[in-house]
Amino acid sequence: MNAPVALLALKGLRVAHGRNIVLEDVSLELAAGEALTLFGPEGSGKSTLLATIAGLVRPAGGSIRFDGVEISGFDSAKVCNLGIVLVPEGRQIFPALTVADNLKAGATIARARSQANGLFERAYELFPKLAERRSQIAGTLSGGEQQLLAIGRCLMSAPRLLLLDEPTQGLAEPTRDQVYRALAALRAGGVALMLAAADEQLARAFADHTCLIAAGRVAPAN
Repeated sequence: MNAPVALLALKGLRVAHGRNIVLEDVSLELAAGEALTLFGPEGSGKSTLLATIAGLVRPAGGSIRFDGVEISGFDSAKVCNLGIVLVPEGRQIFPALTVADNLKAGATIARARSQANGLFERAYELFPKLAERRSQIAGTLSGGEQQLLAIGRCLMSAPRLLLLDEPTQGLAEPTRDQVYRALAALRAGGVALMLAAADEQLARAFADHTCLIAAGRVAPAN
């Protein structure tokens, strides 16, 4: 059987902050519908790797190819419009806006505008709690509901590759399970997932591939 064609391919990726090498010689591949989980200690470079793929950090060397296109020099807006969307750590929502308006803010890029109605339906289907709270001010949601909203808003950008930085950190078990059910549904629909995960046991069971980041390098995790 032929191996899946890579949607994302990193080769020899190198990232530096000044003279400090954060990531060195990172090479990995991820196909559509696959999930990869990144593990590693605090400060190991997990967040930096996700931010670099998303175009928020410019690499010092190496290659990032998405669907066969070299994107390592692209800015974050151009990367997002290709279908690579980052859910950052810290629930970065708009607290003064309603749930519905937060979601709407995620559908402003060109590739998502024509699909906005269907994307709303999909977000509410995956996270029924958001549908119940659609008129509520986002800042009054619980922490778990805010995390669901942060993920839902990113889904409004019609991702082909979803990057998630600690998506279940600090969540109660029912909300955590809801997140993983939604991610499984996205994956079944062909969305590729890359997670920097806090819950190692659950994330290992969920992912096709696991990688350990240590000393700035990435290796398959046993």
